[in-house]
Amino acid sequence: MTWATERLEAICSGQGPLPPIVEQLRLGRLDAWGEGWVRKTWTPHPSLDTADGSLFGGYIAALADQTLAFATMTVVPDDQHYRTTQLQVSFLRVGRNAPVEIHAQVIAATRQMITLRASFVQGEGRLIAEAGAQQILMPIPTAAAVPQAPS
Repeated sequence: MTWATERLEAICSGQGPLPPIVEQLRLGRLDAWGEGWVRKTWTPHPSLDTADGSLFGGYIAALADQTLAFATMTVVPDDQHYRTTQLQVSFLRVGRNAPVEIHAQVIAATRQMITLRASFVQGEGRLIAEAGAQQILMPIPTAAAVPQAPS
């Protein structure tokens, strides 16, 4: 296991804490993952209701960023970390404040870049949005390489 897959296991099992931003935005955990893919169901909290009952597009974008990052974690090498360099979301249908099935997968991976795609489905297969991202890979700094604050 890598640092990233250990973290995914903790997130899926409910044992690991979620970052404060994830808690604040109510983005939730993962349901399942495997090499190159992740899956989750997200149910909007009632406080996120819009006036007409549609989903706020910014939440779809935040969920896309989170889920695509989780998919990255399934394949990121143990000595690397990553950052989103590109994120695009296409809204295909109006989503409603109802559960959303989110599936993300790795499309391609090189030594420097991981490309991913996600789908957002409601009801009986109603595709409401798609997202794509690219993640740049960077070495995890060693303690010796990290600048120390002057004493």
